[in-house]
Amino acid sequence: MAGARAAAAASVGSSTSSGHPPPQEPGLGELLEEFSRTQYRAKDCSGTGGSKVERIEKRCLELFGRDYCYSVIQNVNGDICGHYPQHIVFLEYESSEKEKDTFQSTVQVSKLQDLVNRSKTARCRGRFVCPVILFKGKHICRSATLAGWGELYGRTGYNYIFSGGADDAWADAEDITEEDCALRSDTHLFDKVRGYDIKLLRYLSVKYICDLMVENKKVKFGMNVTSSEKVDKAQRYADFTLLSIPYPGCEFFKEYKDRDYMAEGLIFNWKQDYVDAPLSIPDFLTCSLNIDWSQYQSWDLVQQTQNYLKLLLSIINSDDDSGLLVHCISGWDRTPLFISLLRLSLWADGLIHTSLKPAEILYLTVAYDWFLFGHMLVDRLSKGEEIFFFCFNFLKHIISEEFSSLKTQRRKSLPARDAGFTLEDICMLRRKDRGSTTSLGSDFSLVMESSPGATGSFTYEAVELVTAGAQTQAAWRKSHSSSPQSVLWNRPQPSEDRLPSHQGLVEAKSSSSSSSNHSDNFFRIGSSPLEVPKARLAALSERETRLQEVRSAFLATYSSTVGLRAAAPSPSGAIGGLLEQFVRGVGLRGTSSSAL
Repeated sequence: MAGARAAAAASVGSSTSSGHPPPQEPGLGELLEEFSRTQYRAKDCSGTGGSKVERIEKRCLELFGRDYCYSVIQNVNGDICGHYPQHIVFLEYESSEKEKDTFQSTVQVSKLQDLVNRSKTARCRGRFVCPVILFKGKHICRSATLAGWGELYGRTGYNYIFSGGADDAWADAEDITEEDCALRSDTHLFDKVRGYDIKLLRYLSVKYICDLMVENKKVKFGMNVTSSEKVDKAQRYADFTLLSIPYPGCEFFKEYKDRDYMAEGLIFNWKQDYVDAPLSIPDFLTCSLNIDWSQYQSWDLVQQTQNYLKLLLSIINSDDDSGLLVHCISGWDRTPLFISLLRLSLWADGLIHTSLKPAEILYLTVAYDWFLFGHMLVDRLSKGEEIFFFCFNFLKHIISEEFSSLKTQRRKSLPARDAGFTLEDICMLRRKDRGSTTSLGSDFSLVMESSPGATGSFTYEAVELVTAGAQTQAAWRKSHSSSPQSVLWNRPQPSEDRLPSHQGLVEAKSSSSSSSNHSDNFFRIGSSPLEVPKARLAALSERETRLQEVRSAFLATYSSTVGLRAAAPSPSGAIGGLLEQFVRGVGLRGTSSSAL
């Protein structure tokens, strides 16, 4: 493992550019073209397209190195996970130019890599808990959900019969023995596998786990192929703060495309049979947000995404020193959506990646958060499920100071005052954002599936590790005199400025087998969703300016490379296709990544 700053710098020396970069980030067009051509697989990097992927990875390491000292978890040829970067960045602390020359790792890299290898089996497709953002010494992590009985035994059995099969990331005979597989009771195996997952979470000082799944367990052909922390019968994750914040899967974004890329008024159908995960947030996390969470099923896609982002920002801006994990099912659609929005929002406030320009942060989040973590853009484009485009087009909805972590910290430090407007408030008044006009409080509480006598019954092999989170926090405090605080938003939200042409909200039914086109019921605003925003005469805040620049750069490059595509018809329901769907559904084979 390359844990030293010198080793990391040497690996990217050839890719470091001199001078100021041009407005268009070099390689962004090439990145999007490669992204739209094939799905990233770590083991394929040595082929014909390997040189392109290597340039992308080196560029990411160089951009991370501008502001951070980091270690690297080696994943060459996808030995740990087939759809994770070959060089997984472990950010340790913010750094200056002088500190980069004297970098000393604060973690035991070899033990961290060993723990990652052991814990990967606990999660769907081997997509283990991976730290991707460092903010105030806290790790913001991503992963897939927990693997269920169907995937765990199905995948290990598949790898046992077909050695070196479709997904090498799961070929791990040391962690799952024949004795484990022979046990009809899942308890011993789950105790061992999930025990290592818990060890990794604690090593990263993660306390908050946000689950975006709309299901408690993912079911394919009557088999539970995945599970989740919130329904773990043995309550192994009871020491963590679990949040169930169900968010529509990538299939729903076919409706977004069919409505000419208009998210306003698009509501997910919560009455579908497979949707069984209620929204569940501990009360202490909702008291500072002016959101009525009981109305979440009536929110359109804009409101829902805004409110969930506010919640995540509130958690990471709290006084708590604990980290955050965000995951969906596979961790490559909904998860990068919120990870990317978090990274861009914090960057726009000047709180992370402080030296990166708009084109550079755009390149980093597209390449690292989406491409190198395995988002299947080729497949999603062929089906019209454009969640990737939605992410960056959505930046126009989070430009206000309402989403600013910087203003949150500033307001908490100011003395209490009346509810009147200050000169600063008047100067910052802009067009009202769509959001919730609701009251404080929540009637929801943490829901856990209980199993009598199961609590405390599991054991697992101890791994001697010093918590990385504590060391990271100590390093962060050396360069920061005080910890930024959170804020209580007491001022009521303005009323929503809905367009009069809209006759109300339309509830769109989302289904993997069928979808309805609502484009006849709505008209488009502007000539094209790819239209680059024009400069306005009114003065913009620095946050708004930065996010608008990122969005404009994305739209310009996206239109010249990928563009807006028509959805291809779904394959016929032939026997061969049904069997292929089953194989993919239980995780035995990856989705095809053939070019369009």
